[in-house]
Amino acid sequence: MKIEGKAAVVTGGGTGVGRATALDLAGQGCSVLINYSKSKDDAEQTAAEVTALGVRGIAVQADVSKDEDCRRMIETAVREFGRLDVLVNNAGTTSFIPHSDLDGVMDEDWDKIFSVNLIGPFQCARAAKAALLASGNGEIVNVSSVAGVAGIGSSIPYCASKAALNNMTVTLARVFAPAVRVNAVAPGFITTRWLQNGLGNDVYQMAKQSAESNVLLHKVCTAEDVAALILNIITGPDLITGQIIPIEGGHLISNFNPNVGLSKL
Repeated sequence: MKIEGKAAVVTGGGTGVGRATALDLAGQGCSVLINYSKSKDDAEQTAAEVTALGVRGIAVQADVSKDEDCRRMIETAVREFGRLDVLVNNAGTTSFIPHSDLDGVMDEDWDKIFSVNLIGPFQCARAAKAALLASGNGEIVNVSSVAGVAGIGSSIPYCASKAALNNMTVTLARVFAPAVRVNAVAPGFITTRWLQNGLGNDVYQMAKQSAESNVLLHKVCTAEDVAALILNIITGPDLITGQIIPIEGGHLISNFNPNVGLSKL
């Protein structure tokens, strides 16, 4: 898909992966609506940087857990850009709770995490459906996580929300075909401010060092790495849909030993 002259919405677009994705899209001539919930200054700065690349960039506040906000945001994009071709569902949240601490998981953790990480992408996709179908060659990319594949991550509700997002990616790919492709990226550890603030600097540094030591490639993701994969999906061959594409330095296969069990064959 060639994106020059087209338009995109990136949720959670003011910081981290969302910001990097917005700038990559703009760099190839795509106008971008940068959505934010709370990070107004970051979103407006990102929008200014998008505009400086020669396309339109606007920052729009919306809480993706609220259907009316999602519909208003998409309507704004279509009104301002005259079209919508790309939706990147990047907004996410979590609670940092050890998996063994079952009593530490509150009802509000489930509600908050699923409302943003799963219901939010559904509502955004639903709101954008007509515009994306009208595009005739649209893309939705959901930002998932290896947490949804391997059951690892900041909390059990977070893992479950990303597993559900992976499943929904497949079902939406069927619903939106053939005019719109729906895929997801599944990053491993990402060096973002969001994760550092959530874990605290000391724990973050230990977790980062552990990840770098244990994954096959001895590297962890940057926001720019994940954005590059998202852009590759959008601008690459138009024959990929319903796929969950990991970007994790080999994390998912790092504990695999091909020789285990061979002596018993």
